[in-house]
Parts: sequence; C-alpha cells; structure tokens
Amino acid sequence: MDRGPGDVLARDGGPPSRRVAQDGTVRNKTAPRAGTTSRKGEAPNDAAARTGAGPERELRHELRHADLPAVAEVRRLLRDRLSQWKVPDLIDTAELLASEVVTNALVHTDRGAELTARLTEGGCQRLRVEVRDYVARRPKVRRATDHAAHGRGLLLVQALADRWGVRAQEAGKVVWFELTQKAS
Repeated sequence: MDRGPGDVLARDGGPPSRRVAQDGTVRNKTAPRAGTTSRKGEAPNDAAARTGAGPERELRHELRHADLPAVAEVRRLLRDRLSQWKVPDLIDTAELLASEVVTNALVHTDRGAELTARLTEGGCQRLRVEVRDYVARRPKVRRATDHAAHGRGLLLVQALADRWGVRAQEAGKVVWFELTQKAS
C-alpha cells in the first residue's frame, strides 16, 4: 500500500497498513470493517464484537486533557477488548505501550486525545494502536538516566512494538504502534 504524505515510520521501513490522504482521511484497502466503538458515555457495539465479523475490529476512546486516571481505564478497555477478540498474547504488551503513549499525549499536550485500537486478521493478527493529540510537536526518544523518573516511554515502544511511528495531522499528530501475532 502507498504511504500517506505525513507518515513517518520509526521502525522497519515497511508501509503502514492503510492509506492516509493529505486531508487526513483514512482509506483502508480491506473490506469495510465490522467493529466496535467505545466512547465515554456510549455502550460498545457488543453484537459486532461477539460475531467477530469482518477483517477488522475497532475500539475508540476519547480522553480529556490531563485525565491521568483515564490511563487505567484505557488499559482495562484494551484488555477487555483483546480478550473478546481472542488475542490474549497481545494483551500485556499492548496495555503497557498504550499506557506510555496515552500518558505522553495527556501530559505533554494542552488538549485531550483519542485512542483507536484496530485488530486486523489475515495471515497474522495485527493490532494497531493510535493515539491522536492536537499538538504538532513530535515526541523524542530520550535516554533517561538511571535515577530519572521519566523518559523511558518511547524507549519501551521502540523495544517492544513490531512497528511504530508518528504521523502528522492537519491539527496535531498520531503516535502509533503495531503488534502482530500469527493467526491460530
């Protein structure tokens, strides 16, 4: 697939799993997704999650600025959804990396953020987690000192994700990572 104009791959150099137009519109080259959506105050589409229909399943969650208790909620939602989707081997790593990326968005920006997690099935199961915020400044991988309390989040993403990167948006950016598991 073609890489969108704002995509930056930080790992493996391969194309992202979807096309992003210049206006930020996402065009997935697979069949239309049958997934679930969860936003604060809305019930997820549990029927679609139970049937497992379609090549892609989705979780969406909005986060308020500086709402650090929401990080635990993101971990719980992701764990529940990955259990429903029957990919338990991805849960622990996905929770850890999502926590890091969400925390960065909530601490280092002045607005909320949006988390999207998509599981695409085929020859392998690919989980792509994206966190969109509204600040264009790109995160930097830092080497924290032994005694520093911060600065290891993106090092963890870099070490544990199969792929990760940052994509510019018209307003802000998306930090994303992917984890894969062979289909059973």
